[in-house]
Amino acid sequence: MTNPYAEWFEQVRAEYGEQLGAMPLPEGLPEHLHTLIQQGDEEAIQFMIKLAWQFGAQVGYAAGAKQGAVTRTPSRPSRVQA
Repeated sequence: MTNPYAEWFEQVRAEYGEQLGAMPLPEGLPEHLHTLIQQGDEEAIQFMIKLAWQFGAQVGYAAGAKQGAVTRTPSRPSRVQA
């Protein structure tokens, strides 16, 4: 059984991997992530991914709203939804 998200992720990685690979992460973040991986702290890693996903969604929403593509404003823009 294939995972549609995994397929999408691999497609995005193939398309943008080189660009994103050259993008530096904030100082200390790669080391912290490495430590989490070494400790097997899946919960913390998933939390980091959820934060990144939420921030990306907010930026995308704001960009769409600025261009007039989104007509409804969120009722609670600062609320994090999982």
